[in-house]
Amino acid sequence: MNQAKLFFSLTLLVLLLIFGAWLVFFFQWSAPMPRAATPAAVGTGPGAAAATAPAPLEPVFNPPALEDAPEKIRPMILLGYKIMTETKKYAPEYVGNDMACTNCHFDGGRSKDTISLVGVAAKYPLYRARREYTADLALRTQGCFERSMNGKAPAPDSQIMQSLLVYYQWISKGIPIYSNPPWAILAHHLENDHKPDAAAGKIVYKDVCSRCHGADGHGTPIAPPLWGNGAYNDGAGMDRIRTFSVFAWRFMPKSSPSLTQEQALDVAAFAKAQPRPKFVATHPNKIERVIPLPGEAKQ
Repeated sequence: MNQAKLFFSLTLLVLLLIFGAWLVFFFQWSAPMPRAATPAAVGTGPGAAAATAPAPLEPVFNPPALEDAPEKIRPMILLGYKIMTETKKYAPEYVGNDMACTNCHFDGGRSKDTISLVGVAAKYPLYRARREYTADLALRTQGCFERSMNGKAPAPDSQIMQSLLVYYQWISKGIPIYSNPPWAILAHHLENDHKPDAAAGKIVYKDVCSRCHGADGHGTPIAPPLWGNGAYNDGAGMDRIRTFSVFAWRFMPKSSPSLTQEQALDVAAFAKAQPRPKFVATHPNKIERVIPLPGEAKQ
C-alpha cells in the first residue's frame, strides 16, 4: 500500500511539473513583444538627442578619376574638365581675357594646393553677400565668367554650364552634404596687422613673381596675367587685397609657396594698383525678390 501511495505521489508531482512548464511557455509565447523605445520614451531633452544622434561623417579628400564616371555622364564630365583647364578654347563665347578657371583652381579644382573645388557641390547653395541672397552653383559660376574671365555669363541650361555642374558633382562624390571640407576653405583675410605697402610689393613682384607672370604682369605661357587687358577685371575676388594676399601666401610660387604674410600683403597691394578691365554685369547682379522671405518684415 505504501508503495502504491508513493508511486501515485511521484506521478502526480511529475504531471504538475509538466503542466507548470507548459503554462510558463504558453504565457511567454502569447505575450505581446515589447515595442522599441521611441525618442519620447527615452527622453526628449538636449542630452538625449545628443546621445542618440549619429556622429557626423568627416569629409575625406579623394576625388574620383574622371574615367570612372558612369558611361552616360562621362562625356559631360570630361567636357567640364576641359572647360576648367582650357576655358578659352572650350567656352570662347563666354571668355573675354587670357585666363582659365584652372589658374585659380589648379588641375581643374582637383588639387588641394589651390582653391579646391572638391566638395563644392556639397557646400552649395550658399549665402552670398555680394548678391544678398543664397546662390546655387550655376549663379556662382556665372559670376566667375563675368569677373575672373571678364566675359559673359553662360545660361544655366547651356551645355557649358550643365557640363560644369555635372563635373562639380562628380569630383565632390562622397563628400557629406553641407559639410565644410578643410581643404576647400580659403580664409577671408590674413590674421596680420601689417599695412600693405605697394612700393615694397613691387620689389617682391620683381624678385619672386615676374619669373612666371612676366616683368609686365601680362602673363607668360606658364602663368596667367595679373593685370592688363588679359587679366581678371576689377569685380573679381582676386582684385581684393585680402583675397590676393591669402592666395599668394598659401599657394605662391606654385608648387613651392614661400612668401611671408607681409610679402603677400605687399604684392597684393602692388597688383591691386595696376590697370585692369572694368567689371560689366551681363545678367542681374542681385536676385529679383518679389515676396518677403519667411520671418522677414513685409516691404
